[in-house]
Amino acid sequence: MQNIMMINDHKAIIQYDPELDLFRGEFVGLNGGADFYGDSIAALENEGKQSLQTFLDVCQEQGIDPYKSFSGKFMTRLPSELHEQVTTIATSHGMSLNQWITDTLANAVNDEGMA
Repeated sequence: MQNIMMINDHKAIIQYDPELDLFRGEFVGLNGGADFYGDSIAALENEGKQSLQTFLDVCQEQGIDPYKSFSGKFMTRLPSELHEQVTTIATSHGMSLNQWITDTLANAVNDEGMA
């Protein structure tokens, strides 16, 4: 299930909140929280636009960059056996571990329709 909604060129993750019996949207990639609720796609779009605009307005008023900055680096821990296995696979493809992981993640993003 694709649970990502585009609102004004911004991605929001959509999930169902059973306690409220509403769908909840939360924008990703922002430097703070901006969420919204609705009982339909139209309501989510409307509330999302309002929530996003309010967030951007507050950021502008306070001189805050509204977007997260991504360095392109992240650290992850994995079991030693898996580390050995992925290193072996990368080497067998003539790639560094970093390049193999980058390609594998890019393929996963593409498979999710995010590319």
